[in-house]
Amino acid sequence: MTAVLRRAGYTVNRKRVMRLMSQMGLAAIYPKPGLSHADPEHRVYPYLLRGMTVTGPDHVWSTDITYLRLCSGFVYLVAILDWYSRKVLAWRLSNTLETRFCLDCLEDALRVSQPLIFNSDQGVQFTSTAFTCRLAEEGIQISMDGRGRAHDNIFVERLWRSVKYEEVYPNGYQTVEEAYHGLHRYFEFYNHQRPHQSLGYQTPAEVYADRVVILSPRNAEKLP
Repeated sequence: MTAVLRRAGYTVNRKRVMRLMSQMGLAAIYPKPGLSHADPEHRVYPYLLRGMTVTGPDHVWSTDITYLRLCSGFVYLVAILDWYSRKVLAWRLSNTLETRFCLDCLEDALRVSQPLIFNSDQGVQFTSTAFTCRLAEEGIQISMDGRGRAHDNIFVERLWRSVKYEEVYPNGYQTVEEAYHGLHRYFEFYNHQRPHQSLGYQTPAEVYADRVVILSPRNAEKLP
């Protein structure tokens, strides 16, 4: 944009163009920088899913954060996905990358059920003591992607592509409230109406409904 304006005779630099575009709510659509910033003081867990066959719902859950551009700002979306059924178990929006909204999303999902393995990237939100300790309290095994290996979390990456190209980009949300209502509508459609070829043309909700309740070691100790 700076080069185009200079060719047109305007004396501008890159910083001024960025500032003016920001004021007007203008932004190019392109892949944003990675949101997963590691903290060297946080423990990183090994990736447990390489070569593994996921045998049913609640075997593996996975999570990630993505960036959504609004007409007047931006917002972050986190979701928790069941690998086997592809069902979105919980999601949250936030205008910051603080750990709290990821923890709230985890609590929402744990009210539904719980997995044997929980997989994430090495972002500071997921390696935080608060997040990993919450998983450990439930006896859930923790798995983390290798650095720079987006395909380790391939099902969530596919979810983001569907969300953005089927819902976010066509609708161009103006506000966070519009984004919330649009995503709520979309995830209901995604879970309950959108058939997946890989699921034999069933919906994620139909496949997830066939799950067998999995007990964590912590809960199993409570059985008579």
